[in-house]
Amino acid sequence: MSAARSPAPLALLIAVSALGPATINIFIPSMPGVGRAFDVDYEAVQLSLTLYLIGIALGQLVYGPISDRHGRRPALIGGFAIYALGTVVCFFADGIWGLIVGRVIQSIGGCAGLVMARAIVRDLYDRNRAASELAYVTTGMVALPMIAPTIGGYLDAWFGWRASFIVLEVAALIILTFIVGRLKETHRERTGGAGAGAMLTGFVLLLRRPAFLGYALHAGSCFGVFYTFMAGAPYLMVETLGKSPEAFGPWFITIGGSYMLGNFVAGRISVRRGVDSMIALGSAIQLAGLLVALATVLAGWLSPVSLFLPIMLVSIGQGLAIPNAMAGTVSVDPARAGAAAGLSGFMQMAAGAGATFVAGILVQHGALPYTIMMLVFCLAGIAAFGLGVTRRPVDAPGAAP
Repeated sequence: MSAARSPAPLALLIAVSALGPATINIFIPSMPGVGRAFDVDYEAVQLSLTLYLIGIALGQLVYGPISDRHGRRPALIGGFAIYALGTVVCFFADGIWGLIVGRVIQSIGGCAGLVMARAIVRDLYDRNRAASELAYVTTGMVALPMIAPTIGGYLDAWFGWRASFIVLEVAALIILTFIVGRLKETHRERTGGAGAGAMLTGFVLLLRRPAFLGYALHAGSCFGVFYTFMAGAPYLMVETLGKSPEAFGPWFITIGGSYMLGNFVAGRISVRRGVDSMIALGSAIQLAGLLVALATVLAGWLSPVSLFLPIMLVSIGQGLAIPNAMAGTVSVDPARAGAAAGLSGFMQMAAGAGATFVAGILVQHGALPYTIMMLVFCLAGIAAFGLGVTRRPVDAPGAAP
């Protein structure tokens, strides 16, 4: 770490990266009530979620190059100011389209934290240490969205659906205050150029690097596995196994907890083992979990235990691999760490969105097609990682990029 750079408070990085995902989950329990309040069908309310996800995916493409050009701190301040404005629009919305507009503004602002947390960590640390720090950031980032639906449910029951936006606005203003008061600029080597042309040029340069593609596609494949599971598991639980919708929540917590466990272990040992070896270890564990899942399906053993237990193993593997893959993407070209974080984040969200759509169709034909889809995603990620890293020297533990 350069002596000229002041470390960003870890809690602040967790907060800026967690608010965007938490904003998705805290609103979900209020969606039926919003439909009744505005007298619209559920599909219209669902649009506020779909467009939020699209906004997050596209916004990440913009913030990365902007921060490479103008700095991480201005990008974060601007993003959270936009988020705060969007939250106000949501609170005062008097119809579904006003709410949707507010949600889109929220997503455009909130995704700044997802990109900047990764880029700031890479600014401050070498590749292996960045993986360790990102693992801790991701652990916190998972925890808040995991409890957000419960918080949102109570807020809705006690005060109505607008209450969650009051909480989000207060959180955004507190975080923005700490960004202004505590966060020092971490990016010193600014890239030249501005505008869409320079942005696209930066993306092309990254996409021409086999190592970037290897790391980014591996992380994207992990998201594909996760979102395939998320799209298929509720259907299997409710429609196939006949369980109540409420039964899914406690089981899902085991998945989030397993991922956090993998993140914690990655934070402890990534510096010592190195980025590439951690990805290999996480990939092996993830593959083992999916092979167990496939074996249980082929044997006809379908129950909540057989559905979730193998994916807990998968989640541990992903917790080991994903922070290291993220560190790899932003280390390929440190001068374009912001662009790399944004582009890889977009690829992850795109993989997740595509997986959700396809898995929703496949799972209606049984557990086998959806399980095979997860396995294909995993194998594709392993192949991409292998092809990418064979064109660069294997990292030594503690080595600088």
